[in-house]
Amino acid sequence: MHIAIVGNIGAGKTTLTELLAKHLSWEPHFEAVENNPYLEDFYSDMKRWSFNLQIYFLNSRFNQIKEIQKQEKNIIQDRTIYEDAYIFAENLHEMGLMPTRDYENYRAIFDNMTSFIKAPDLLIYLKASVPTLVNNIQKRGRDYEAGIRLDYLAKLNDKYQKWIDGYKEGKLLILDKDKLDFTNNPEDLGYIIDSIERDLNGLF
Repeated sequence: MHIAIVGNIGAGKTTLTELLAKHLSWEPHFEAVENNPYLEDFYSDMKRWSFNLQIYFLNSRFNQIKEIQKQEKNIIQDRTIYEDAYIFAENLHEMGLMPTRDYENYRAIFDNMTSFIKAPDLLIYLKASVPTLVNNIQKRGRDYEAGIRLDYLAKLNDKYQKWIDGYKEGKLLILDKDKLDFTNNPEDLGYIIDSIERDLNGLF
């Protein structure tokens, strides 16, 4: 089985991935953030580095999903390849931070890659308001995230909502991070685990 957790920057994907992997005894797969050679440059000059960053993420996540689909294990994945195209690259293009030529090239590569993979058995969307995202971003204190603009986070939220509203590739569970404190409240985590198990049992 393959669960993937999606959501905006600061929504709590990595924390929830860790907690669920521990409680369900599944194997976690995290996105490669710390070793990304373009991330700091991107946040300092988005227009210059947007295409490079998105291609790096696309390749990294394609390799990750190939490994996931080779393994006969229960896996929880932090962020998906779909978000790269439908959320981040599309948003950068609309904001004028990725030229149309680069964006069309990127989407052609994405469409080619995704024709070889399958969607997760369950997609979990961590929905969060901008104040919640900002609070979480400030708490974790990554230097390269300090300059993220509020309008950028808001536009990403709009993109997530549009994508989730049209998601038809598999089972979907939407969790409201504004109302759930799964890090500090065991009852909230229990509610999430019960919801996941109910959805997964419906797959058999």
